Amino acid sequence: MSIKPRKKIEDEGNKGFHKENQSRYTFLKEQKAKIILSRENAIQKIKTGLFLVQSQTGFGSYKVQWKHNRWVCNCPYFIKNKLECKHITALRLYLEIGYVTIEDESPEITTRSYPQNWKEYNHAQMHEFEYFENLLYSLVSNIEDSEQNMGRPRHKLSDLIYCCVMKAYSQLSSRRSQCVFEQALLNQNISKSIHYNAISRTLLKPELTPLLYDLVTQIATSLNGIETCFALDSSGFRCSTFSEYCRVKHGINRKHNWLKCHISTGVNSNIVAAVVITDEYGNDSPQFKKLVEETAKNFEIKELYGDPAYSSAKNLQIADKYNAKAFIPFKKNATGKNSGALWRKTFHFFQMHREEFEEHYHKRSNAESTFHAIKRKFGDSIKSKDRVAQENELLCKIIAYNITVLIHEMIQLNGTSELLSFDGLQKEVTMAPSDSF
Repeated sequence: MSIKPRKKIEDEGNKGFHKENQSRYTFLKEQKAKIILSRENAIQKIKTGLFLVQSQTGFGSYKVQWKHNRWVCNCPYFIKNKLECKHITALRLYLEIGYVTIEDESPEITTRSYPQNWKEYNHAQMHEFEYFENLLYSLVSNIEDSEQNMGRPRHKLSDLIYCCVMKAYSQLSSRRSQCVFEQALLNQNISKSIHYNAISRTLLKPELTPLLYDLVTQIATSLNGIETCFALDSSGFRCSTFSEYCRVKHGINRKHNWLKCHISTGVNSNIVAAVVITDEYGNDSPQFKKLVEETAKNFEIKELYGDPAYSSAKNLQIADKYNAKAFIPFKKNATGKNSGALWRKTFHFFQMHREEFEEHYHKRSNAESTFHAIKRKFGDSIKSKDRVAQENELLCKIIAYNITVLIHEMIQLNGTSELLSFDGLQKEVTMAPSDSF
């Protein structure tokens, strides 16, 4: 008895699916080929049957040669799959229609100007110090002291933090800031006189650091109704101490130590929503997770912007976890392979919709504006010499900056203190309405 071979049953649904995928891939390949052809000198003829075709990234070229009655390319895709690649497609289009350079008329370049309400701005600048004292007092008055059963009575922790931030705000040295502390006593913002050495000792305490981090986010939370998009970046602050090698021998150039400040800042008000401080060698990408997590605790995040230093599949997944769209440019050597569906989807959007991407990505410059404002107003150097004190001093600068941002936002919102969400306000912060400026 002979067994007849079973007939192949063709699945028409799968057939149509593969056909649709193939046409989609062909379309995508042609689009990439057109991107290559849009560049100047994209294809160079070496000799008959041999051409150099630029890479899509613009770095390097691939050799496309007529061999054995077909075009052959030395790019990784062709070597692996033996199928027509985007470089061969670009050459085919080049030979069919020729290289055409389209000269667009250059539009007239106009500088965008942003309107400024000078009446409100001038009022905020002239009365900033007064409002700053009141807001800072309202902020630190919620801090509770631990119970003391014996020993000499300590200064209240709220008084110490108040003076630390006022010292950063004034940019004065420890001794010269004594007059600021005495004025705070006259205004009843602190309970008793504090010596400048007490402030220097306070900054040395590591237990102060988490309190200062919390105060940064507490101020920023007051603006969670107007901020949904955030820019991430980092910048260095110079310390007064020097690297270890300068102590080895005389005659070797000295090099300052640096602290690196990583921030998440709102693009509407430039408030610092989250901050992480590392040493000068702290990379940007590992800080992305902590910055986004801290921001998401108090804000609804819709969009995130960062430079290519934050480009990684892991960071895209973190942004997706909080339903946020991450607009982070890909590095030059990045490809849309082997990093998951989210990476490929974002990579293809970046490649094929560059104009739309740039419309969102330009908001990242707000992070640069934030650092510029902090350094211009409160200095780009740290006076403290101890590592813990340096971090605490930098956090005091960030707190002072956030309060100044809050003052301007309060005045713009008709000068009301209802914007504040500090718990247990002990002083009412009342501002004149904008009509009476």
